[in-house]
Amino acid sequence: MILNSSTNNDMQRETNMTDHQFVISLMVFLVSYAVFEVPSNMLLKKLRPSRWLAFLMFCWGAMTILTAATNNFGSVTAVRFLLGVFEAGLFPGLVYYLTFWYKHDERSVRVAFILASATLAGAFGGAIAYGIGHMNGTAGLSGWRWLFIIEGIPSCLAAFLVLFFLPDYPERAKWLSEAEKDMAIHRLYYEGSKESHPTMNWAEAKETLMDWRLYAHYAIYFASGPAFASLSLFAPSITVGLGYFDLKAQLMTVPPWAIAYGKLSLLSWL
Repeated sequence: MILNSSTNNDMQRETNMTDHQFVISLMVFLVSYAVFEVPSNMLLKKLRPSRWLAFLMFCWGAMTILTAATNNFGSVTAVRFLLGVFEAGLFPGLVYYLTFWYKHDERSVRVAFILASATLAGAFGGAIAYGIGHMNGTAGLSGWRWLFIIEGIPSCLAAFLVLFFLPDYPERAKWLSEAEKDMAIHRLYYEGSKESHPTMNWAEAKETLMDWRLYAHYAIYFASGPAFASLSLFAPSITVGLGYFDLKAQLMTVPPWAIAYGKLSLLSWL
């Protein structure tokens, strides 16, 4: 999303990328993202959520900042691939993390708010890109380079908050009394994930993959994914086609994401 927000601030020209190369640099992120989602969740359980999520946050923030130093198609593509590797564990990791704390009928609203936060980020991303675009030339750096630097720093800083303050499991939460820990563990006795649960074996994996509801979920997500991904990647380009140019094109991407956030938050309660 950030990469596309910088297209109208001369990134493509300064890195000497053709239109085809620019699209490839966008798409390579999705390849690594898809490949590393499952391995990332396996490591989350093995290494503890707070440590793994903090590591991912710091690394994708660092990759975002590093994008500001790219100067050709190869370097942009390499950084984008690594960004996908580290960011792949975010959404599945957060959903998996919720299973340590909430019952299945309590997770839907919380998952919806996680998804809604992505749309809110899209709204803020366009607004931030508009503001940072005015920094073009500051300290000898183009506006798109400042965009990656400024938007990467918060992820790196937030990683330390996650590392030190995110409780991994109810039984490890320092702010819960022993009675509250027992209650949290007991109410998830028949469902949810637990620290003490063994790693899934092949028989359990086969049983899961044979569940038709899983494929219904896949179909729904697969059908909605292209629209969401297309909008996140090409929204500024679409607004340019509607007659808005330069920084104003970035600003015009804000309303759709803001409306999506409100609608998704509202529907999650229905």
